[in-house]
Amino acid sequence: MKKKVVTFGEVMMRFSPPGYAKFSQATTVELAYGGGEANVAISLAYFGLEAFHITCFPDNLVGRSATQYLRHHWLHTKYITYGEGRMGKYFLEKGAVHRPSEVVYERDNSAFSKIKPNTFDWKRILRNADWFHWTGITPGISENAAESLRQAIQVANELGVPVSVDVHSRKNLWQYGKDKTEVMPELVQGCDVVIASPYDMQENLGVASEHDDLQTASEKLKEKFPRVQKVVDKKRETLSASHNRIQGFIWNGKEVLTSPSFDVTHIVDRVGTGDAYAAGMIYGLLNLQDEQKAVDFAAAACSLKHTVEGDANVISAEAVDSLVQGNTSGRIKR
Repeated sequence: MKKKVVTFGEVMMRFSPPGYAKFSQATTVELAYGGGEANVAISLAYFGLEAFHITCFPDNLVGRSATQYLRHHWLHTKYITYGEGRMGKYFLEKGAVHRPSEVVYERDNSAFSKIKPNTFDWKRILRNADWFHWTGITPGISENAAESLRQAIQVANELGVPVSVDVHSRKNLWQYGKDKTEVMPELVQGCDVVIASPYDMQENLGVASEHDDLQTASEKLKEKFPRVQKVVDKKRETLSASHNRIQGFIWNGKEVLTSPSFDVTHIVDRVGTGDAYAAGMIYGLLNLQDEQKAVDFAAAACSLKHTVEGDANVISAEAVDSLVQGNTSGRIKR
């Protein structure tokens, strides 16, 4: 049977000028939808898993269109709810060569931010699940979102469902009177896999130092959060907005394993590459059951996302495997 993965978080509407144009040049915009956790779910669906995304959309044609977008990308949407508020939005101007990409968010008063605790029946949603994933963005959106997430993690722990978190957050969030270092540690207590750099651990969890190597930082994290079994990180070498190198790392409780470095010479879309890495790691840990193979798969998945327009990595597991095996020719497949 296919493995079942559940993700939880806000989905936003994305607006971009065509190609690499600036907004000052644009007379039309391209529309898509995206959000960190949903991007992970879509990627896992394309890898062949049963992926469920849990969120709340505005109860109008925009919210229904967003749901249809998720369905189009193979996600199960039966647990999505609809409520008051608007659709969160973000505006992306894609960079090229030495010009960086720029993003502007408009997510205040979104329907997701207004969800009430106990909205979701987590015991029903997580029944027979093989994985639950969240990011540090979700608890920063609102206190209710943080409480809903806390309930989900608690149920996942009770049901024995592994929980992963990408702790990276957004500085412009956390406007409801609590700091991330007040909220995040309690949530991470219930996690088995943590995706974080030493800097992320210090910034979001008050653990380690950005000057620590991953081995040292992971040991400090494990000491504070005993449930954590694995810590995942990646390195991005940015030669320009169009040329990056990607390498993955996983601490397995004893040592740090390292993937090959993947050279991405012509970036099509930089957004969502971290989510592609998280999805690759989840897939690898669930299906490959070998930590070295998992980190290799994750880094390759991240690398391939740079070639895909939009937020999500709509790439098959077979394509990722091909890159892991060294097929970098890009020749037409017939």
